[in-house]
Amino acid sequence: MPDDLVNDLRQLLPTQGSVWDGIVGTPLLIVVTLVGAVVLRWVINRIIKRMVATTTVRSQSRRSLIPGRTGRALADVAAGLAHERHVQRTTTMGSLLRSISTFVVFGIAVLTVMQLVGLPLGPLLASAGVGGVALGFGAQSLVKDFLSGIFMIVEDQYGVGDVIDTGSATGTVEDVSLRVTRIRDANGVVWYVRNGEIMRIGNRSQGWSTALVDIPVGYHEDISRVTGLINEIIGDLAIEPPWDAFVLEPPEVVGIESMAGGFATIRVSAKCAPNEQLGVQREIRERIIRAFEAHGIVVPGTPPAPPPPAGPGTPPPAPSVL
Repeated sequence: MPDDLVNDLRQLLPTQGSVWDGIVGTPLLIVVTLVGAVVLRWVINRIIKRMVATTTVRSQSRRSLIPGRTGRALADVAAGLAHERHVQRTTTMGSLLRSISTFVVFGIAVLTVMQLVGLPLGPLLASAGVGGVALGFGAQSLVKDFLSGIFMIVEDQYGVGDVIDTGSATGTVEDVSLRVTRIRDANGVVWYVRNGEIMRIGNRSQGWSTALVDIPVGYHEDISRVTGLINEIIGDLAIEPPWDAFVLEPPEVVGIESMAGGFATIRVSAKCAPNEQLGVQREIRERIIRAFEAHGIVVPGTPPAPPPPAGPGTPPPAPSVL
Protein backbone atom coordinates (compact mmCIF):
# COMPACT_ATOMS: atom_id res chain seq x y z
CA MET A 1 0.00 0.00 0.00
CA PRO A 2 1.45 3.37 -0.91
CA ASP A 3 2.52 5.67 1.89
CA ASP A 4 0.24 8.47 0.68
CA LEU A 5 -2.81 6.23 1.02
CA VAL A 6 -1.77 5.16 4.52
CA ASN A 7 -1.38 8.78 5.63
CA ASP A 8 -4.83 9.63 4.23
CA LEU A 9 -6.41 6.74 6.16
CA ARG A 10 -4.69 7.84 9.41
CA GLN A 11 -6.09 11.35 9.01
CA LEU A 12 -9.61 10.05 8.41
CA LEU A 13 -9.64 7.64 11.38
CA PRO A 14 -9.80 9.28 14.84
CA THR A 15 -6.86 8.69 17.09
CA GLN A 16 -7.19 7.14 20.54
CA GLY A 17 -6.80 10.54 22.26
CA SER A 18 -9.49 12.22 20.18
CA VAL A 19 -11.93 9.34 20.83
CA TRP A 20 -11.26 9.56 24.58
CA ASP A 21 -11.75 13.32 24.56
CA GLY A 22 -15.03 12.94 22.69
CA ILE A 23 -16.33 10.40 25.19
CA VAL A 24 -14.95 11.78 28.44
CA GLY A 25 -14.46 15.49 27.78
CA THR A 26 -17.65 17.51 27.18
CA PRO A 27 -20.22 14.82 28.14
CA LEU A 28 -18.43 14.16 31.40
CA LEU A 29 -18.34 17.88 32.19
CA ILE A 30 -22.05 18.12 31.48
CA VAL A 31 -22.81 15.18 33.78
CA VAL A 32 -20.56 16.60 36.51
CA THR A 33 -22.27 19.99 36.20
CA LEU A 34 -25.77 18.54 36.51
CA VAL A 35 -24.82 16.25 39.39
CA GLY A 36 -23.08 19.14 41.15
CA ALA A 37 -26.18 21.31 40.73
CA VAL A 38 -28.41 18.61 42.22
CA VAL A 39 -26.04 18.05 45.17
CA LEU A 40 -25.67 21.80 45.78
CA ARG A 41 -29.44 22.27 45.75
CA TRP A 42 -29.86 19.39 48.22
CA VAL A 43 -27.26 20.90 50.57
CA ILE A 44 -28.83 24.36 50.43
CA ASN A 45 -32.32 22.98 51.06
CA ARG A 46 -31.01 20.95 53.99
CA ILE A 47 -29.43 24.05 55.51
CA ILE A 48 -32.63 26.07 55.04
CA LYS A 49 -34.76 23.35 56.67
CA ARG A 50 -32.39 23.17 59.64
CA MET A 51 -32.49 26.96 60.03
CA VAL A 52 -36.31 26.90 59.97
CA ALA A 53 -36.45 24.19 62.65
CA THR A 54 -33.87 25.96 64.84
CA THR A 55 -35.68 29.30 64.59
CA THR A 56 -38.98 27.72 65.60
CA VAL A 57 -37.46 26.01 68.65
CA ARG A 58 -35.68 29.18 69.78
CA SER A 59 -38.87 31.22 69.50
CA GLN A 60 -40.74 28.75 71.69
CA SER A 61 -37.98 28.77 74.32
CA ARG A 62 -37.83 32.59 74.39
CA ARG A 63 -41.59 32.78 74.94
CA SER A 64 -41.28 30.60 78.04
CA LEU A 65 -38.76 33.06 79.54
CA ILE A 66 -40.97 36.18 79.30
CA PRO A 67 -40.90 37.94 82.71
CA GLY A 68 -43.86 39.39 84.56
CA ARG A 69 -47.43 38.28 85.03
CA THR A 70 -48.67 40.17 82.00
CA GLY A 71 -45.99 38.70 79.76
CA ARG A 72 -46.59 35.18 81.05
CA ALA A 73 -50.32 35.54 80.64
CA LEU A 74 -49.89 36.76 77.09
CA ALA A 75 -47.57 33.87 76.38
CA ASP A 76 -49.99 31.35 77.89
CA VAL A 77 -53.12 32.71 76.22
CA ALA A 78 -51.59 33.32 72.81
CA ALA A 79 -49.06 30.49 72.86
CA GLY A 80 -50.78 28.40 70.24
CA LEU A 81 -51.60 31.37 68.02
CA ALA A 82 -48.13 32.90 68.29
CA HIS A 83 -46.47 29.56 67.63
CA GLU A 84 -48.71 28.95 64.61
CA ARG A 85 -47.95 32.41 63.24
CA HIS A 86 -44.22 31.99 63.76
CA VAL A 87 -44.22 28.54 62.16
CA GLN A 88 -46.22 29.85 59.23
CA ARG A 89 -43.95 32.87 58.75
CA THR A 90 -40.78 30.80 59.03
CA THR A 91 -42.10 28.06 56.74
CA THR A 92 -43.14 30.58 54.11
CA MET A 93 -39.75 32.25 54.14
CA GLY A 94 -38.04 28.86 54.00
CA SER A 95 -40.15 27.86 51.01
CA LEU A 96 -39.33 31.17 49.32
CA LEU A 97 -35.60 30.71 49.94
CA ARG A 98 -35.73 27.15 48.60
CA SER A 99 -37.49 28.29 45.45
CA ILE A 100 -34.97 31.09 44.89
CA SER A 101 -32.01 28.78 45.50
CA THR A 102 -33.43 26.15 43.12
CA PHE A 103 -33.96 28.74 40.39
CA VAL A 104 -30.45 30.20 40.79
CA VAL A 105 -28.60 26.88 41.00
CA PHE A 106 -30.34 25.23 38.05
CA GLY A 107 -30.21 28.45 36.03
CA ILE A 108 -26.44 28.60 36.42
CA ALA A 109 -26.20 24.88 35.61
CA VAL A 110 -28.23 25.28 32.40
CA LEU A 111 -26.10 28.23 31.27
CA THR A 112 -22.93 26.24 31.99
CA VAL A 113 -24.19 23.26 29.96
CA MET A 114 -25.11 25.53 27.07
CA GLN A 115 -21.62 27.01 27.13
CA LEU A 116 -20.06 23.53 27.13
CA VAL A 117 -22.19 22.49 24.18
CA GLY A 118 -21.10 25.56 22.28
CA LEU A 119 -24.31 27.53 22.08
CA PRO A 120 -23.88 31.33 21.98
CA LEU A 121 -25.02 32.84 25.27
CA GLY A 122 -24.80 36.50 24.28
CA PRO A 123 -27.94 36.68 22.11
CA LEU A 124 -29.83 34.45 24.55
CA LEU A 125 -29.00 36.64 27.55
CA ALA A 126 -29.86 39.77 25.61
CA SER A 127 -33.23 38.32 24.60
CA ALA A 128 -33.87 37.20 28.17
CA GLY A 129 -33.09 40.71 29.42
CA VAL A 130 -35.52 42.30 26.98
CA GLY A 131 -38.17 39.69 27.82
CA GLY A 132 -37.64 40.26 31.53
CA VAL A 133 -38.14 44.00 31.15
CA ALA A 134 -41.32 43.46 29.13
CA LEU A 135 -42.60 40.92 31.65
CA GLY A 136 -41.79 43.31 34.49
CA PHE A 137 -43.85 46.08 32.91
CA GLY A 138 -46.73 43.72 32.22
CA ALA A 139 -46.74 42.13 35.68
CA GLN A 140 -46.13 45.15 37.89
CA SER A 141 -49.11 44.40 40.12
CA LEU A 142 -48.03 40.78 40.56
CA VAL A 143 -44.49 41.79 41.51
CA LYS A 144 -45.90 44.41 43.88
CA ASP A 145 -48.11 41.79 45.55
CA PHE A 146 -45.19 39.40 46.03
CA LEU A 147 -42.86 42.06 47.43
CA SER A 148 -45.56 43.33 49.80
CA GLY A 149 -46.22 39.75 50.92
CA ILE A 150 -42.54 39.15 51.61
CA PHE A 151 -42.19 42.30 53.72
CA MET A 152 -45.47 41.58 55.51
CA ILE A 153 -44.26 38.11 56.51
CA VAL A 154 -40.77 39.27 57.50
CA GLU A 155 -42.09 42.17 59.60
CA ASP A 156 -44.82 40.01 61.19
CA GLN A 157 -47.53 42.58 60.54
CA TYR A 158 -50.29 39.99 60.99
CA GLY A 159 -50.85 36.25 60.85
CA VAL A 160 -53.49 33.54 60.85
CA GLY A 161 -56.06 34.13 63.59
CA ASP A 162 -55.50 37.89 63.89
CA VAL A 163 -58.39 40.32 63.60
CA ILE A 164 -57.24 43.04 61.22
CA ASP A 165 -58.64 46.09 59.45
CA THR A 166 -57.25 46.56 55.93
CA GLY A 167 -59.50 49.47 55.04
CA SER A 168 -61.42 47.48 52.44
CA ALA A 169 -62.21 44.51 54.70
CA THR A 170 -62.22 43.81 58.42
CA GLY A 171 -62.23 40.34 59.91
CA THR A 172 -60.22 37.32 60.99
CA VAL A 173 -57.24 36.23 58.90
CA GLU A 174 -57.73 32.66 57.67
CA ASP A 175 -54.80 32.31 55.28
CA VAL A 176 -51.70 34.30 54.36
CA SER A 177 -49.70 33.82 51.17
CA LEU A 178 -47.16 35.87 49.28
CA ARG A 179 -49.83 37.26 46.94
CA VAL A 180 -53.23 37.20 48.68
CA THR A 181 -54.57 37.44 52.24
CA ARG A 182 -57.86 35.67 52.97
CA ILE A 183 -60.11 37.37 55.55
CA ARG A 184 -63.50 36.32 56.93
CA ASP A 185 -65.61 39.16 58.34
CA ALA A 186 -68.24 39.09 61.09
CA ASN A 187 -71.00 38.21 58.59
CA GLY A 188 -69.13 35.15 57.35
CA VAL A 189 -68.11 36.70 54.03
CA VAL A 190 -64.66 35.65 52.78
CA TRP A 191 -62.53 38.46 51.36
CA TYR A 192 -59.45 37.93 49.20
CA VAL A 193 -57.25 41.00 49.53
CA ARG A 194 -54.15 41.38 47.37
CA ASN A 195 -51.12 42.23 49.48
CA GLY A 196 -50.04 44.99 47.12
CA GLU A 197 -53.39 46.78 47.55
CA ILE A 198 -53.14 47.02 51.37
CA MET A 199 -52.10 50.57 52.22
CA ARG A 200 -52.62 50.31 55.97
CA ILE A 201 -53.24 47.52 58.48
CA GLY A 202 -54.91 47.78 61.87
CA ASN A 203 -54.13 44.67 63.92
CA ARG A 204 -56.47 44.15 66.86
CA SER A 205 -54.84 40.95 68.10
CA GLN A 206 -51.16 41.74 68.69
CA GLY A 207 -49.88 42.06 72.23
CA TRP A 208 -52.95 42.91 74.29
CA SER A 209 -56.34 44.59 74.05
CA THR A 210 -58.35 46.99 76.19
CA ALA A 211 -61.87 46.47 77.48
CA LEU A 212 -63.73 49.78 77.91
CA VAL A 213 -67.10 49.99 79.68
CA ASP A 214 -69.08 53.23 80.03
CA ILE A 215 -71.60 53.33 82.89
CA PRO A 216 -74.26 56.07 83.02
CA VAL A 217 -75.14 57.35 86.51
CA GLY A 218 -77.69 60.00 87.42
CA TYR A 219 -76.65 63.39 88.83
CA HIS A 220 -78.49 62.72 92.08
CA GLU A 221 -76.22 59.73 92.89
CA ASP A 222 -73.12 60.07 95.07
CA ILE A 223 -70.31 59.69 92.50
CA SER A 224 -67.74 58.79 95.17
CA ARG A 225 -70.01 56.03 96.51
CA VAL A 226 -70.67 54.70 93.01
CA THR A 227 -66.98 54.75 92.12
CA GLY A 228 -66.02 52.91 95.28
CA LEU A 229 -68.70 50.30 94.66
CA ILE A 230 -67.46 49.71 91.10
CA ASN A 231 -63.87 49.35 92.30
CA GLU A 232 -65.01 46.86 94.91
CA ILE A 233 -66.92 44.58 92.55
CA ILE A 234 -64.41 44.54 89.69
CA GLY A 235 -61.16 44.60 91.67
CA ASP A 236 -60.98 40.81 91.99
CA LEU A 237 -61.73 40.11 88.33
CA ALA A 238 -58.03 39.63 87.51
CA ILE A 239 -57.57 36.88 90.13
CA GLU A 240 -60.87 35.02 89.88
CA PRO A 241 -61.04 32.02 87.55
CA PRO A 242 -61.72 31.78 84.69
CA TRP A 243 -61.19 35.51 84.12
CA ASP A 244 -57.67 35.46 85.56
CA ALA A 245 -56.53 33.86 82.28
CA PHE A 246 -57.93 36.75 80.24
CA VAL A 247 -57.58 39.86 82.44
CA LEU A 248 -53.91 40.82 82.62
CA GLU A 249 -54.16 43.68 85.11
CA PRO A 250 -56.84 44.64 87.69
CA PRO A 251 -59.55 46.79 86.07
CA GLU A 252 -59.64 50.40 87.14
CA VAL A 253 -62.15 53.22 87.14
CA VAL A 254 -60.75 55.91 84.87
CA GLY A 255 -63.23 58.55 86.00
CA ILE A 256 -66.09 60.56 84.56
CA GLU A 257 -65.89 60.39 80.78
CA SER A 258 -68.76 62.76 79.91
CA MET A 259 -71.77 64.60 81.34
CA ALA A 260 -74.95 65.02 79.31
CA GLY A 261 -78.68 64.34 79.42
CA GLY A 262 -78.95 64.47 83.18
CA PHE A 263 -76.39 61.75 83.87
CA ALA A 264 -72.63 61.29 84.14
CA THR A 265 -70.75 58.53 82.31
CA ILE A 266 -68.12 56.67 84.34
CA ARG A 267 -65.52 54.74 82.33
CA VAL A 268 -63.96 51.45 83.42
CA SER A 269 -60.81 50.16 81.69
CA ALA A 270 -59.27 46.68 81.81
CA LYS A 271 -56.15 45.36 80.08
CA CYS A 272 -56.81 41.87 78.75
CA ALA A 273 -55.49 39.25 76.37
CA PRO A 274 -55.91 39.71 72.60
CA ASN A 275 -59.47 39.27 71.29
CA GLU A 276 -60.85 38.75 74.80
CA GLN A 277 -62.09 42.29 75.45
CA LEU A 278 -65.70 41.62 74.46
CA GLY A 279 -66.19 38.85 77.01
CA VAL A 280 -64.51 40.93 79.72
CA GLN A 281 -66.78 43.88 78.91
CA ARG A 282 -69.89 41.72 79.25
CA GLU A 283 -68.74 40.33 82.59
CA ILE A 284 -68.00 43.82 83.98
CA ARG A 285 -71.43 45.11 82.89
CA GLU A 286 -73.18 42.12 84.44
CA ARG A 287 -71.40 42.56 87.77
CA ILE A 288 -72.09 46.27 87.85
CA ILE A 289 -75.80 45.79 87.10
CA ARG A 290 -76.18 43.24 89.90
CA ALA A 291 -74.33 45.52 92.34
CA PHE A 292 -76.44 48.54 91.38
CA GLU A 293 -79.66 46.56 91.90
CA ALA A 294 -78.46 45.36 95.30
CA HIS A 295 -77.54 48.89 96.46
CA GLY A 296 -80.49 50.72 94.99
CA ILE A 297 -78.59 52.68 92.37
CA VAL A 298 -80.77 53.51 89.38
CA VAL A 299 -79.21 53.68 85.94
CA PRO A 300 -80.79 56.43 83.78
CA GLY A 301 -83.17 55.08 81.17
CA THR A 302 -84.17 51.98 83.17
CA PRO A 303 -87.83 51.56 84.19
CA PRO A 304 -88.69 52.30 87.82
CA ALA A 305 -88.87 49.44 90.28
CA PRO A 306 -92.33 47.90 90.67
CA PRO A 307 -94.19 48.76 93.88
CA PRO A 308 -94.06 46.23 96.72
CA PRO A 309 -96.90 43.69 96.81
CA ALA A 310 -99.90 44.74 98.88
CA GLY A 311 -100.23 43.06 102.26
CA PRO A 312 -103.42 41.67 103.82
CA GLY A 313 -105.98 44.34 104.70
CA THR A 314 -104.50 46.88 102.34
CA PRO A 315 -107.25 48.55 100.29
CA PRO A 316 -106.85 48.24 96.51
CA PRO A 317 -105.74 51.32 94.64
CA ALA A 318 -108.52 53.63 93.53
CA PRO A 319 -109.34 53.41 89.83
CA SER A 320 -108.11 56.23 87.74
CA VAL A 321 -110.68 58.65 86.41
CA LEU A 322 -110.23 59.60 82.80
